[in-house]
Amino acid sequence: MDSRRAIVQDSRIGAVLIVHVQPHAARTECVGIHGDALKIRVAARPLDGAANDALLRFIAARCAVPQASVVIQAGAEGRRKWLCVKGVTAETVRARLMPTIREGVVKT
Repeated sequence: MDSRRAIVQDSRIGAVLIVHVQPHAARTECVGIHGDALKIRVAARPLDGAANDALLRFIAARCAVPQASVVIQAGAEGRRKWLCVKGVTAETVRARLMPTIREGVVKT
């Protein structure tokens, strides 16, 4: 299975995505693959859930869904997180978050 397919998979309620988050970056952006996860830098600091909120806003905006449709299923306290993007397919998430990963950084 290609690594892009392993990172995002379909579930009964939407797409499940594995991300590696780097908080307190200069800007919020998707920067490529980190092991078996999508690496996303967020500008927010990891204080009081600010980095998680920034991550959810970024994913929601990129996937064109309401922020309430993006949920952290596991890993809320760490850098590695499992997210569910409700109401979309894995293919949609791959197309919107990972279209140019081989060519470089995907920015907001």
